[in-house]
Amino acid sequence: MFLGREAARPIPREHDMNTRSRFALTALAAIALAAASCGKQPDPAQQAWWSHVAYLASDSLEGRNTGTLGYRKAATYVAEQFEKYGARPGAGDSYFQSIDFISRRIREDESSLELLRNGVTQPIVMGEEATISMSLDPAPEVEAPLVFAGYAMHVPGADYDDLQGLDLQGRIVVYISGGPKSIDAPLRAHAQSSEERWKALRERGAVGLLSLHNPHKADVPWERAVKRRFEPRLTMAEDALNKMPGLQFAGSLNGGKVAHWFEGTGHTLEEVLDLATREEPLPRFPLPGILRAKVAFDEAPLSSDNVVGIIPGTDPEVMDEYVVLTGHLDHLGVGGAVDGDSIYNGAMDNAAGIATMIEIAKMAQVRGARPRRSLMLLAVTAEEKGLLGSRHFAAHPTVPAEGIVANVNMDMYLPIVPFEWLTVYGRGESDLGDWIVPHAQKQGARVQDDPEPHRRIFIRSDQYNFILMGVPALFCKIGFDPGTPAEQAFKDWTKNRYHAPSDDLEQPVDMAAAVAFTEMLYDFCMDIADRDERPQWKEDSFFRRFAVEAGRVAAAEEGGSGP
Repeated sequence: MFLGREAARPIPREHDMNTRSRFALTALAAIALAAASCGKQPDPAQQAWWSHVAYLASDSLEGRNTGTLGYRKAATYVAEQFEKYGARPGAGDSYFQSIDFISRRIREDESSLELLRNGVTQPIVMGEEATISMSLDPAPEVEAPLVFAGYAMHVPGADYDDLQGLDLQGRIVVYISGGPKSIDAPLRAHAQSSEERWKALRERGAVGLLSLHNPHKADVPWERAVKRRFEPRLTMAEDALNKMPGLQFAGSLNGGKVAHWFEGTGHTLEEVLDLATREEPLPRFPLPGILRAKVAFDEAPLSSDNVVGIIPGTDPEVMDEYVVLTGHLDHLGVGGAVDGDSIYNGAMDNAAGIATMIEIAKMAQVRGARPRRSLMLLAVTAEEKGLLGSRHFAAHPTVPAEGIVANVNMDMYLPIVPFEWLTVYGRGESDLGDWIVPHAQKQGARVQDDPEPHRRIFIRSDQYNFILMGVPALFCKIGFDPGTPAEQAFKDWTKNRYHAPSDDLEQPVDMAAAVAFTEMLYDFCMDIADRDERPQWKEDSFFRRFAVEAGRVAAAEEGGSGP
């Protein structure tokens, strides 16, 4: 009997199963047709993997937005697959860990932004020049002077401080995402996290944030990103988990439309964008004028589930220790239409990762795996809303926190080119970065560090919340050799399909790469589960401090595999 809770699946099951069967058959037919055209037999492993992607990224699930019926269908599907392949419920006697959120949606026709300069009030065109963020509990009215703080980074460990000498008291801080290339990439990414940046700014009296969109560096063009401004944004219902206390206002500025904000400063917007694009230090200075904001929004409670399955360990000494494999199940739902399509299916981001997670459960069952430690399969919700599902899990793990020994995360691993390179984010931070190398090599892939540190990927997916727990973690995806057609394929995908409706079932996918990546990840997770020793942070890793704070390092160094 399926062990889920009824609230997680208010779906007519016969209708839904018929829908799944239809999409599975369609997926298999597509693979069979492609194989036949090449004179080959369809590969069963490829068929199985793609059938999961085809269902999870189908239009019927409407983009799996957090808390929607489409997401609940997806969560039910994943839990059923976990049960089918022998993974036990991982949230007590259920596969579902419920999370409560607050959903906010802007009423833009009742909101406004104005720039007051030299006694003149200049209206700011919403959507064209700026947007207002709903990823906080905004004050209904804010009026504050402005200051440009460069990257707004305070990094004592790197002797770098954008805030030094600036008066931030009562001000709204304008900043640009990124950082100087002189700072190590993982540390640079950590210092740019919303929580780290705001903690330093709040200590100096700031009241708001405005992120300056860099058209030369951003993953998503302003014209596409702005289409999503009317979608609801989420914060945690549990106040202790909201990490931006005291933030009264936040928003974004279109870097192609606000050159006049820099007039009279001795600097130009073009100069600032050029320096940021080259990852050089930025000037910092007051911006003339005052920003006046009025914000109206609707607010409602919302709940959604993480899906948790466990492949139990078999060694009594370490079976209560867990290797946690994560991937996010949610995507962006239905939003602004692009070329007439408004469903953001999220096939690669991240139905592909969840398909791999399901196939790993199946491989463990079919191969009779008996790992020493337990393997947890964690499909999280609300990643696209700010890593909120994994934040909740990190605060309220469904197993004892001291038993979590490692996290391996996969998000948008992009099997769109052959699996010849494996990019490992956080490779040099813990033993995991060394342990994964032979498993990549077994699949014929070479291993590389982050080739695009300016994108801050190290902190932009769910492994980051495990790192903050002190758990050794890494994030891996298929990579590319710089200067090759594979690199261009990735850049084209990011430009045209990332967070766009075109990340759907019609795009080219390298099924063989997906299967090889899945094999590699299965072997790697089983390797971690079977080793005598727990993975450890490297002595010189900045992130080791979180393990020290959590008491993990001292306990591990005292010997054995205990907590």
